[in-house]
Amino acid sequence: MGPDVPLLNDYKQEFFLKRFPQTVLGGPRFKLGYCAPPYIYVNQIILFLTPWLWGGVGTLLYQLGVMKDFCTAALSGGLMFVTALALQMTNLYAKQKTVTVERMQIQNTLTDEDEFEFSSCVGSETVKFIIPGKKYIINTVFHSLLAGVLCGLGTWYLLPNRITLLYSNIGGTVVIFVFGWVTICIGEYSLIINTATETATFQALDTYEITALMRPFYIFVFIAVDLAHRLLVMFLISAGTAIASYFIPSPLGVILFMTGFGFILSLNLSEIGFAFKHTMISHLASSKSKNAHRSLRIQFGWREFVFYVTVLTFALTEASLLHRFAGSSSFSQARAQAIASYILILLLVILWILREIQRVYLFGVFRNPFYPKDVRTVAVFMEKQRRLMKVGVVRRILLTLVSPFAMIAFLSLDRSLQNLHSVSVSIGFTRMFRMVWQNTENALLDMVVVSAAQMLVFNPDLWWNRSLDTGIKLLLVGLLRDRLFQFLSKLHFAIAILLTSWTEKKQRRRSSAALIALNVAFFPVLLALVAVSALLSSPLLPLFTLPVFLVGFPRPLRSWPGPAGGTACVCSDTVYYRQLVPSLAAALQSALAAGGLGLSLPGSHYLCRFQDRLMWILVLEKGFTYCGVNIKGLELQETSCHAAEAHRVDEIFEMAFEHQEHARILSPNPHFGHILTPCTVVPVRLYSDARNVLSGIIDSHENLKHLKDDFVKVLVWMLVQYCYKKSKTWESPGSASKNKQGSFLENQHGGAVKGSRALREEDSFSVDTVEDWTDDSDIFDFEPNSRTRDRKDPGQLGLTPKVHLSIPGSIETQSQDFLPEMSPEDKLNRAVVLGLPAVDKGKQPEILPRVEFSCSYSELLSIPEEWRTAPVPSSKVSEMRQRFPEEWYHFVLSQLDFFHLEEKPSSLLTDLMRDKALKDLYIHGVLSCCFGLFGLDNAVPAPRHVFRAYTGGIPWSAGLDWLMGKPELFQLALKAFRYTFKLMLDKASLGPVESFKELVNYLEEYESDWYIGLVSDLEWQQAVLQEKPYLFSLGHDPSMGIYTGRVLTLQELLVQVGKLNAEAVRGQWANLSWELLYATNDDEERYSIQAHPALLRNLTVQAADPPLGYPIYSSQLLQLPLF
Repeated sequence: MGPDVPLLNDYKQEFFLKRFPQTVLGGPRFKLGYCAPPYIYVNQIILFLTPWLWGGVGTLLYQLGVMKDFCTAALSGGLMFVTALALQMTNLYAKQKTVTVERMQIQNTLTDEDEFEFSSCVGSETVKFIIPGKKYIINTVFHSLLAGVLCGLGTWYLLPNRITLLYSNIGGTVVIFVFGWVTICIGEYSLIINTATETATFQALDTYEITALMRPFYIFVFIAVDLAHRLLVMFLISAGTAIASYFIPSPLGVILFMTGFGFILSLNLSEIGFAFKHTMISHLASSKSKNAHRSLRIQFGWREFVFYVTVLTFALTEASLLHRFAGSSSFSQARAQAIASYILILLLVILWILREIQRVYLFGVFRNPFYPKDVRTVAVFMEKQRRLMKVGVVRRILLTLVSPFAMIAFLSLDRSLQNLHSVSVSIGFTRMFRMVWQNTENALLDMVVVSAAQMLVFNPDLWWNRSLDTGIKLLLVGLLRDRLFQFLSKLHFAIAILLTSWTEKKQRRRSSAALIALNVAFFPVLLALVAVSALLSSPLLPLFTLPVFLVGFPRPLRSWPGPAGGTACVCSDTVYYRQLVPSLAAALQSALAAGGLGLSLPGSHYLCRFQDRLMWILVLEKGFTYCGVNIKGLELQETSCHAAEAHRVDEIFEMAFEHQEHARILSPNPHFGHILTPCTVVPVRLYSDARNVLSGIIDSHENLKHLKDDFVKVLVWMLVQYCYKKSKTWESPGSASKNKQGSFLENQHGGAVKGSRALREEDSFSVDTVEDWTDDSDIFDFEPNSRTRDRKDPGQLGLTPKVHLSIPGSIETQSQDFLPEMSPEDKLNRAVVLGLPAVDKGKQPEILPRVEFSCSYSELLSIPEEWRTAPVPSSKVSEMRQRFPEEWYHFVLSQLDFFHLEEKPSSLLTDLMRDKALKDLYIHGVLSCCFGLFGLDNAVPAPRHVFRAYTGGIPWSAGLDWLMGKPELFQLALKAFRYTFKLMLDKASLGPVESFKELVNYLEEYESDWYIGLVSDLEWQQAVLQEKPYLFSLGHDPSMGIYTGRVLTLQELLVQVGKLNAEAVRGQWANLSWELLYATNDDEERYSIQAHPALLRNLTVQAADPPLGYPIYSSQLLQLPLF
């Protein structure tokens, strides 16, 4: 898409022009898009000015001296309350009248062009259009009462005499009076008449009608400033001081109280509560409940409890002793606090240095000479980073144990705590005693700034020393620090948008030059907007992500409502993120503890990259020795915009971590100014994805020639293993005849047929499927047709009774277990829809003769009898006897141990090998599978047939139809064929198999360490979650006509981590919320979602919570212990 993509589509522009005036005025709809009677507009104007009318009545009575100010406010408020209640009752009456007279019209919620027909000035349609009414009766009463209170307080606040006394200017009084009442009218209209759609929309649905309260709330806040100054401030200060003096009369008690509760509130109380609940359940519940909770991961145990109690004890002891000594006459309090100040300065410098050398760039600008260079493997990286890991441990000890006690010493020695006499002391020191533990690094910085100011400012009469105690100083410094950091981040974001709107050619619009000129000309205004945004801690909103900046509405740091991880756009690729998140969380735990991710605070954003995976990390909360994060996974199917930004991310990380072998010391960051700053790499256990083209292997005649012979060998091994595993459930050889059909549905391949869309239903020639055949059908189509895609689950075949149709007089053969199998003739007859032959109910199926084994233990390895009923000619049986790998068969039998048999002869294996009847059973079983997969033709299979056999989409044949009637055998044959195909690839790449032992090793490795199937299989996802070491899948690209192999390998690899500009993310999310929820600009090709490599705009939109964003994975709150 070009840079001049429309910001709003044409059909959205008209809608926006109707909605925006409604938002400005609080709800009146003066632009409808169609012709309406004049009284519609007149009624809205009257209702809009009604609060001003009742307020004017009260104001006039006050100015004439008839009533006092509070009586005036009560009169105006009462009149407004009655009016609001009457309007709501009118709406209810109109709705009831409409219901009883005519049928309600169902409006299309997807269109904004609904036209209404109005019959009269006060008709029911007019009332319902102007006054939509409330959803709940309680809101009808509550909002009406609130409207009265708002009008009364507004009347009291805007009395002309009071305004004149304040400003002593008639002109200013008139302006404030007029615009003040316009503001109150806007708030009242939004509250009781019609609520306007707000630009600060936080949720898509307003279930409880909260939006109507927003504007009155803002008005109450401004009115409350004046009222609180008049009435409440002195009362609250006096009451707070009295309460503090009464309940905590001793300064020492205050010190202990602040220290103890500051420490407790900085802990992970939710995790501690969960651990306590688990402990109580484990002691009180039954054994069943105990076992159910054992799998839960408890991060808070006795070790952590003892550690926290010890730290708290030392903190209380230190605070009490130092405070006691500070109060003695022989103790120099100022000198001791000065020593503590020097210690804090030294700790800050050391911690800052130890944190910076953990990252790849110092300040994000210069290359760190201590960071390992050109690291691409885990072993090399861990070897080179061993020293940095030791430095990280030292830093963690200093940050967790040394710094908090040094800061407690500084606070305890302060003279402001000797005589507690003000609320300001309580507020400032209570906050600081908690920050010591919860936000240690920032608290240390604040104390160093205050200490430096005290040491540099010697004049005791200066305002800073005379009027402020240390607690308030720390509070002001902390507020200034937080807003300063926000200001710098927002300014970086604004300048990045401003510069890239011209330097990035794809972002250069026709209006770019004019916008840049305006921003340069009014740069002080831009700085003021950034400052106001930082002061309010609101996101800086770039309209449509253009250099047009607005102050956004205050939002929580997470930016989205609801719990973390509540929603995600789950797809088949989600499983890869689910597998790696636990390992990634553990790696982040180490990086956060060592300082490798920089200064991490609630609201910090990080981006991780590995191959095609992008992990978005948001820090949700942080306290003493813990950090809570949310991890999101972005889509793997890259669009053009996604690919452009992902390529820039790869370029940034490669320049930082992989191309630094010959870089100069302190070389500059080539991508300085980008919103992504590389931090470090962390080792994570995940799957690497390798895709190869199989040309030259799958189409090799020599490889395909040996495929059938290898398939026979693999199938023999699988049949023997199947029967051997089944024999372990039998008590004796004599009981073998009681259970001929064991369970073979293993976890790995139990649903391979179910997952394949190309499997064929057994009764393929049924009445339901005859319609699928058309004159245009091509039985040689490569892709399975619609008939093969709509097959039933083969796992259900043979489990329900089937109607048995036969030709009268024909001879049918069925198994001993009386399974309702059908011959090919019956299937042929079922193709005839009309005139089905009658069924001979008295016919008895032929029973197969019992096999006479020469060894009594052969029954343990006997395959089910129904697996030997394939309709194959006797000539093919003789041919299979000649092809049957007897030596391989004997070798497979020799590998069996039969440890589960208590009494067995020493010649058991020899007797089994000599049993010809047992060998004939396996010959019939192997022949049945070959007949189903390859037919009776001995030709070399084509690559197309191999691919179809691998995916389970083989064209219909009588042999396949019989094989599909035996679900266990079909799954066994499909699994054997996939193993054979993988064996063919390994032989082509690693060389031929030299011995039977090597072949068995291959097959055992496939069985234990591999999942060989399709990416679309449900078992593929299960294998990923179970962390199978290897996964293999065969694919085909029809456009290029090539076959591809995909191998996933589980190993510990390096994942690159970078820190994002948090304010850039918040600003883009604020614009996304405004654009989709207010402007309803949901065009998939809109400008604000196009690729922006400098801002990572497309990735940022993806990472937003649904429904605005679309991450395919979002974790719950993950608690990471940091000590």
